[in-house]
Amino acid sequence: MARYQLRMDLQLFAGEKTEKATPKKRNDARNKGQVAKSQELVSSVALIVCASLFLMLGSFFWERILRLFSDVLLHGLTMEVTEANVLGMLSRYSGQMLIFLAPIFIAVIVTAFAVSYMQIGFLFTTEPLKFKLSVLDPINGFKKLFGVRSLVEFAKSMLKLFATGLIVYLVLWSAKDRVLMLAHVPIVDIFSYTGSLTIRLTLLFGVLMFVLAIGDYYYQKYSYEKSLRMSKQDIKDEHKNAEGDPLIKGKIRERQRRMAIMRMMQEVPKADVIITNPTHFAVALQYDGTKMDAPKVIAKGQDYLALRIREIAKQHNVITMENKPLARALYDRTEIGDSIPADLFQAVAEVLAYVYRLKGGRRRG
Repeated sequence: MARYQLRMDLQLFAGEKTEKATPKKRNDARNKGQVAKSQELVSSVALIVCASLFLMLGSFFWERILRLFSDVLLHGLTMEVTEANVLGMLSRYSGQMLIFLAPIFIAVIVTAFAVSYMQIGFLFTTEPLKFKLSVLDPINGFKKLFGVRSLVEFAKSMLKLFATGLIVYLVLWSAKDRVLMLAHVPIVDIFSYTGSLTIRLTLLFGVLMFVLAIGDYYYQKYSYEKSLRMSKQDIKDEHKNAEGDPLIKGKIRERQRRMAIMRMMQEVPKADVIITNPTHFAVALQYDGTKMDAPKVIAKGQDYLALRIREIAKQHNVITMENKPLARALYDRTEIGDSIPADLFQAVAEVLAYVYRLKGGRRRG
């Protein structure tokens, strides 16, 4: 038990990647084009589709080939060789070849998109096309050359080569008697049988490659999941970056609070009166009948802030009045910039009237 705990502690200390990837890391990897995809699956399905097209549209392809070669043999060899004739023949034959190959090209493109979409969904990114200096690193290149992925790719290539040879051998061996008799049949039958044999070989090879591609897909998925694994520390760091470092957030909030207090203190000299508790609370009020419907709270504070407000008010000759119930009510029920509540109008009006009388007496004195 002690050894197991020690090993777990060492793994945690070493940052071993044992945890599944978070949704954020998966999304970041996907945006970079890193997805679990088997190219073998795309190739094998495209091969099966092409072979199936030749089986279904064999007469169409055969007719186009005969028409192409007949035109070449009947007209191409006897025509006058001029620039116009050669360009016309090239244009005509190119159009016929395009019509001949169009179904195959369309089928392959549609199949490739469909199989890719089934594996990874819709994804468009230019990240894999960006040039990276790391690809020129010979050390990384050497590691990739002899890495696990390279060995797996080599094993896949050898397996495909073996499967191809085995299929060709078995099919030709089963048809050896028919192949030997081709020397005694018309040329049309030779082409027909050779074409059907080739299509059958292609279809069998495509089916076998599809079976191998399914295994390759699951291997790619396993390899992809393994490459995305995270350590516990990685998850903590990601969470910290997403939520914000508590220490930094605390410093930011403290700085914002100080700046707010500084702005508030700058407003104290503009106050008409400071209402105090007298020591625990202080609320600074301002009233301008031409601009305001009611007196407004421009600063307030408790304990140390209340002391600072009183000190600044004294420095700028702002009148301070003690009214415990009113000071507590204003502090609890208003925020900086708010107008005073309606039920406190009478009490505040009496205070302001007294202040204005006091200011008037000072001016006359």
